[in-house]
Amino acid sequence: MAKLLVVALTLYLLYQAIFTAPVTFLSWQTIVENALQSPARWLFIVTALLIPANWGFEAKKWQLLGQKLESISYWRAYRAVMVGLTLGFITPNRLGDYAGRVLELKSKQRLEAIGAIFIGRFCQLVATVIVGSVGLLYFIVTFFWADYPGVSLSLVFLLLTIVAATLLLLYNAQALVAVISAIKPLKKLVSYMAIMANYNSAEISKLLLLSLGRYTVFLVQFILLLILFDVKLSALQYVSGVAGTFFIKSIVPSVSLLSDLGVRELSAMYLFGLLGQERLQVLSASLSLWLLNIAVPSLIGLYFVLRLRFSRKGVAA
Repeated sequence: MAKLLVVALTLYLLYQAIFTAPVTFLSWQTIVENALQSPARWLFIVTALLIPANWGFEAKKWQLLGQKLESISYWRAYRAVMVGLTLGFITPNRLGDYAGRVLELKSKQRLEAIGAIFIGRFCQLVATVIVGSVGLLYFIVTFFWADYPGVSLSLVFLLLTIVAATLLLLYNAQALVAVISAIKPLKKLVSYMAIMANYNSAEISKLLLLSLGRYTVFLVQFILLLILFDVKLSALQYVSGVAGTFFIKSIVPSVSLLSDLGVRELSAMYLFGLLGQERLQVLSASLSLWLLNIAVPSLIGLYFVLRLRFSRKGVAA
């Protein structure tokens, strides 16, 4: 019931933020047409060309993570990521991502991969928290510090605490397992999380660097789309706005069947609204980012899902 309420509230807020004006649909159509017909339309092409790099970083992470279970080539890792992306697209909190990657393994200890996948996703979360905290710091100092110094200082302390806590958990597998065991829905999975202790600090650091690499690609894609849709800001404002948007998206659980669609759009419109930008331009960039990095790759991943099913049947036969 709580999840349904969150979904309903998100959709309602999106409706209020986007469709209250009678000319919204016409305005949106005009914005998209102008962007795709403008001399800057090459930015859209560059953004699309960065899609393989985005998921390529994720594939490299999975290759390194999966080596603890079996030898995995980069191509197999990339294929597993695509399968997981497709299955995760239609499940809340991208839970299908776990199933997709597990199915691609040949090892008899497949379920132990759950811990490896969790480490990979947690590394990505830590990267988002680190950069996102810096981005939100810009908004706190610029828009709230003068009027609300006490609250602002508390928020800065909270951000620093979150960064420190996530890094501590990332480099301390036992503490991370203890946290997981304290969460009821995840408690049954603790036995499959033991593999997390097999990654040393050097390996974790490498995974974190790869996560930061993927984050950078994602950030550049969003900025390119914002420029395409005529959102004009300084370099610092672009980075802070996008980083803050990703941070908010990451700490708010996704509860819809459309992955992260909704939460990111609301947070992006709010943060860039503080910077004086029109909500429809920001919305167009955010939705385009989702379309290019989630929807399109998920469709491509269907090919690998179908081949996976055929392969299983063939084995069974």
